[in-house]
Amino acid sequence: MPLTRRHLLGGVAAGGLAAAGIYELVDWFTQAPERASAGALPPEQHLLDGVRLIRDNRVEVLVPPLHHKVVTAKLLVGEGAADLRDARVALESALRRLEERFEPTPAGLVITVAWGLPYFRRYVPGQAATHLPIDLRATRARGRPVRVLEDAIRFPSDPDSTILEQNDVAVLLRSDSLAHIADGSKALFDDLGAVFQVTSIRRGFAGGGFDGGTSLPKQMATAAGIPGADLIPDTAELFLGFTSTQKAALGPPRIANLETLGYADLRASGYFAQGTHMHLSHLFEDIAAWYQTFDFKARVDTTFRPGLAVKPGTQTVPQGPENAQTAAQVERDYARHRQIGHSGSLQTASRLGHDVVGSDGIRYPKGTAIPQRADFNTLDNPFFWTAEPERDGFADAPAAGLHFVIFNPTSDDFRRTRLAMDGVLPDGTRLPFEPRSLGQGFNQILATTHRQNFLVPPRRHRSFPLSELP
Repeated sequence: MPLTRRHLLGGVAAGGLAAAGIYELVDWFTQAPERASAGALPPEQHLLDGVRLIRDNRVEVLVPPLHHKVVTAKLLVGEGAADLRDARVALESALRRLEERFEPTPAGLVITVAWGLPYFRRYVPGQAATHLPIDLRATRARGRPVRVLEDAIRFPSDPDSTILEQNDVAVLLRSDSLAHIADGSKALFDDLGAVFQVTSIRRGFAGGGFDGGTSLPKQMATAAGIPGADLIPDTAELFLGFTSTQKAALGPPRIANLETLGYADLRASGYFAQGTHMHLSHLFEDIAAWYQTFDFKARVDTTFRPGLAVKPGTQTVPQGPENAQTAAQVERDYARHRQIGHSGSLQTASRLGHDVVGSDGIRYPKGTAIPQRADFNTLDNPFFWTAEPERDGFADAPAAGLHFVIFNPTSDDFRRTRLAMDGVLPDGTRLPFEPRSLGQGFNQILATTHRQNFLVPPRRHRSFPLSELP
């Protein structure tokens, strides 16, 4: 009999920020990998230090933190300068105390504080008008000023029911230790008093069987009674079976910074230099349909590109610059197969089209990945806890899904990449797919329930950004 959320919580209230429920099984099923020590805190909030690097199928792979948690909230703080000052000091003090206790690696606790447009519109509209960076590429394309942070939109393959959220803030917590995650949640959302009104708690895990053991996705889905769990490969990093954290498939450390590739005008103050953009969404994954409808070759064609030769059973497929597809190649795939691959289509927007020397002085070759993904599998349905269960479609039974977290230089950069997944390529080409058709790769077995965009300030301005300015 499949476990219900009540069984999994073991009597712990679902609303408690420290409650772990089924996610306590992560520590029963696996041990934390060895991690390197961290250096000094970087000015960026989104960078992950101390990540283990391994080789699988002769491909370099980054081993993500075991535990992930996102808490979204609206603010209870008054709009006056004194109220904002007090809240800013309290939040920054809490964050610094956590940094004194935990190093910023998966062995400790990595904290990323991101702010939504509702915060900037309500609390600091004048300062935002002056200091929020402008997306130069999007401004040229649309013929009007476009900021690096925009409202989320529904994409062609999204259901009409996809909720475009309006949270003030989102906090991403990553660690190999469930206790560290709980301590961070308590310090930021229980102990600060009337600062945040939590709107959702999103939990999950990541970790393949890179050392030969059964992976977390397989074990967790099996424990939760997810249909199709028995079909997940034993050592799969994610529910869908393929490794997604190849080093070459993720952007180098500072490439997603607002300033690095020159996509953004940081304005005269440069206030948000060393910050980035974060997209947050939740997707249900139909595990049974994925493995029962698609054989291995079809899963490769769908995940990467049609006709790619991959040895049966392979999970880690090379995704270096030399493997990236161009728009012309994706168009040829469509003409020949009436199908595009997920990675191949995304690469038309997510990889550099030419060599670039960044503002950091680093040369980024053609084909280099830009986004930095921080997504993780979940059994939330769709969230671990929500303040609006009816609106969010909250259900008691666990469900297989993905909390998708990704860092891009701008909202428009994410938009361009996500549109490519639907066959709308950066050069203006529109492949004539029906929404959620089989030829569109993953879209047939994915359903996005929620979306929102956020701005991640640099560490020095992470607490109520712009509120200290007149």
